[in-house]
Amino acid sequence: MKYCKNTHSFLDNGNALLYGISNTLLDKLQRTQNAAARVLSKTRKFDHITPTLIQLHWLPICQRIQFKILLLTWKSLHGLAPSYINQLLTPYVPTRTLRSSDKLLLSTPKTFSSYGDSVLFMCTKTLEQSSYGHSLLCIT
Repeated sequence: MKYCKNTHSFLDNGNALLYGISNTLLDKLQRTQNAAARVLSKTRKFDHITPTLIQLHWLPICQRIQFKILLLTWKSLHGLAPSYINQLLTPYVPTRTLRSSDKLLLSTPKTFSSYGDSVLFMCTKTLEQSSYGHSLLCIT
């Protein structure tokens, strides 16, 4: 069980930094998670791993990264995240009544750097357009 906790803390460390990495590196992390699942469930090397991951309630690495970023965004929009994260994301408030007024949209930050300040915003913007992200962010 200690192996499981250590592996999950390793895989969860810096998920925002893992967003957008190459498929090669994602595959390496996925193999690490699969190995941990095999050790915990005592599954043989050539057995399918997907049922084991489902039984352990573990998401694949790519979905796990997306889930953590969207969860952090949801917490920020609902005032449950630390203040330094709440400052990064600001809800969009239209100047007039629009059909999209009831949606949780984010305003585009004005930054001087091309990467640093807007990384969380861009990850969230990209992920919220997917059906997975839309369903998570719309939960109130």
